[in-house]
Amino acid sequence: MFMNKKAKNILQSAFWIAVAVVLVYFCLRSIDWAQFMQAMEQCRWEYVILSMLLGALVFYLRGNRWRMLLLPFDPATSRITTFNAYNICMAANLAIPRAGEVARLGYVVKRSAVGADGRRLLTFDKALGTLLMERVWDGLVTMGMAAVLVAVMWETFGAYLVESMSGLGGSDVLWWILGGVVLLVAAFLGLSYAFRKKGGLWEKVWGFVAGIGSGLSSFMQMKRVWLFFLYTALIWLVYWLMSACIVWALQDIQAFSTLTMTDAFFLMIAGSISSVVPVPGGFGAYHGVVCGALLSIWNIPVGTGMIFATLNHESQVLTQAVCGLASYIHETFIRRP
Repeated sequence: MFMNKKAKNILQSAFWIAVAVVLVYFCLRSIDWAQFMQAMEQCRWEYVILSMLLGALVFYLRGNRWRMLLLPFDPATSRITTFNAYNICMAANLAIPRAGEVARLGYVVKRSAVGADGRRLLTFDKALGTLLMERVWDGLVTMGMAAVLVAVMWETFGAYLVESMSGLGGSDVLWWILGGVVLLVAAFLGLSYAFRKKGGLWEKVWGFVAGIGSGLSSFMQMKRVWLFFLYTALIWLVYWLMSACIVWALQDIQAFSTLTMTDAFFLMIAGSISSVVPVPGGFGAYHGVVCGALLSIWNIPVGTGMIFATLNHESQVLTQAVCGLASYIHETFIRRP
């Protein structure tokens, strides 16, 4: 007998929380806590606060960029709607991995205007397509930046990249599984299209798939594509500055005193890779990836590297929690539907 959806979600969340706990344990066990606390005393906290303010700015920029993908479906979509949706999404992800994505889709659909036929102009499937478009675009930009950085500074970052990529692609089984999943999805889409005119379930499935496709193509329907590119450039520039702020905050600590803006850029890219692991809030996964990079490239021990990882990650977790709470209060008590 199959378990119900709620029980399945609880088990899935419990699994990833357990993974996060294990990752955090392995990261924390090598810390010299006396050294850690001394580093906190030497930290320049004004830069940490600046990094947090920049984190809130990123949420606003990302909300505005996502709004551009939603406007072709609902021209009435406001900036405050997408900003609050993004804030609530990030806060929800701290508790349950990926739950925030569903929450922000449901939220913008609920806020969507109603057309002449009495239906919402923006549907869940179209909103999902815009989210996927956003993710695909960010993935391409991240890979592009990584390629440029490694090409320009191969001697510094090349060996680490080769080692990381060989580790990711070391198992042929993973690629066979991925290929099988792609074939199954393609077959399912083919059947949905072939039987779409028969009505019933197939028609509904194809309608949902078509809606996602419409959302994905929203990029081609935007009126000011240049503004989308500008938002993207600003988003990643601010991410870079956030990483640099943590480097500057730790300049009085010898292990980090030689790190440059270029190094901060690489650490930003390395940290973004950790988002592939769907643990709550990136706990453990981010720390492991960043500490590994600091050890491999700059020979900074894991225990010392955790100082950078903890400051960078936990300051942004706090930013997400505060922004998410503020947006929730705004939507619940001030800006009611």
